[in-house]
Formats: sequence, structure tokens, C-alpha cells
Amino acid sequence: MPELHVDGPLQPGDRAPDIVLDAITRDGTISLQDFRGHSPILIGLFRGLHCPFCRRHIAAQAQLDAALRDKGVESLTVVNTPIERARLYFRYHPLPNLLAASDPERVSHRAFGLPTIEFTENETEWPRKVGMDVVKSMQVDVPGETSGSMNRLAAAEYLNNKDGYEMMEADQRMAATGQGQLFGQFLLDREGIVRWTFTEVPEGGHRMFGAPSPQELMSAASQVAN
Repeated sequence: MPELHVDGPLQPGDRAPDIVLDAITRDGTISLQDFRGHSPILIGLFRGLHCPFCRRHIAAQAQLDAALRDKGVESLTVVNTPIERARLYFRYHPLPNLLAASDPERVSHRAFGLPTIEFTENETEWPRKVGMDVVKSMQVDVPGETSGSMNRLAAAEYLNNKDGYEMMEADQRMAATGQGQLFGQFLLDREGIVRWTFTEVPEGGHRMFGAPSPQELMSAASQVAN
């Protein structure tokens, strides 16, 4: 089992660990080793499907799948949701050609150095812990979905209600144990070396719930594919 990358998230030039996870959208398992020597891969390590921001990040990555494949880059989505719950969700919310894997224990996130922050009342030591006073002061705007900037906690509740997302027991369990898990996207070359990253870790929390633009991601993919 991969150990925690203790120096923070993997950076360009680092070798990615091999991870083996249960596939959601097909039978069997998915191993990063399967791609080495064959194709670059974009791996998105997201929180569970209970997170409305991550559901949107997953859909955004899936929308780029065809363009990535045109450049010879594969794409893998990893969610901290138990496999049966994840399969149920994607059965009713299919994303064409989505390759996805389940990691409720967050093994892959630890292996890639993504921390889980502790929520405190008013003590912040990013990215180890963050005070709720800071969280409540953070604003987020989801264009076309929220009417301007909202408190991030309020925005999450608003988007879940908007989506009609039903929190099942598996979702509640994941939310209780992994709500503070930070997410990241890592672009690996054919040899499994990290060439580009986007994570929520930098900038003292101002990147939380953010995502790279499609232009930034595709530019990175073009460089890796060449």
C-alpha cells in the first residue's frame, strides 16, 4: 500500500506511485502501472460524490476526455465514494467514456501527498488545519449556478439542493471522515513522471473548490503529449 508523501503534493519531476483501485465504470481494477510505457494520463483525485464542487470538477474533466484522447492522453477520475454508491450515481448520471475508480480509504490521495485538513473553531495552520472562522469568510462564485459570491459552506448546501443530491448512508460516512480531504489533478507522462499539477494546497486555502481552466489543462496536455 502506498505511503503518505510527507513533503506535500507531488511536484513536476516526481515519480508517481503505482496505485491499484476498484474500477467503477467497468469491471476489475485500474492500476497506474497499466499506462506506463503506453500513454500519458491525467489523474483527478477528488473528494467523494457528496461534494458538489467535486461533482462539477469530475464533469469538467470528463468533458475534456475526447480532446485529451486526441492528444494521446488518457484520463482517470478517482472518488472517495464506496464503489456501489458510486456505480449507482454514475448509472443515473452517466458521463460518456468516463474511466473512474473508487478509493473510499483515500489511499491514492495520501500517496500523491494530498493532505486532509482538520477543521477547528478558530485555529488555522494551513494546510494542516483551518478555523471555521476562516472557512466562513471564504467566498466562492459558480458562474451560471450561484447568484454571485457565497459563503463556501452555504454554496455547497445550495448546490446540493439544486442538484437534488440525496445523501445516503455511504455519503454521510465519507463526509464525516473525509470532508477535509484536499483534491488535486496530476498529469503524468508515459513513464509515470509528474509533469503538471493543480491542487487545493497552495495559497493558504484560496484555491479550495477552485479548478484549472480547460485552456490551462489542455496546454499542459499538449506539452506532455509532444
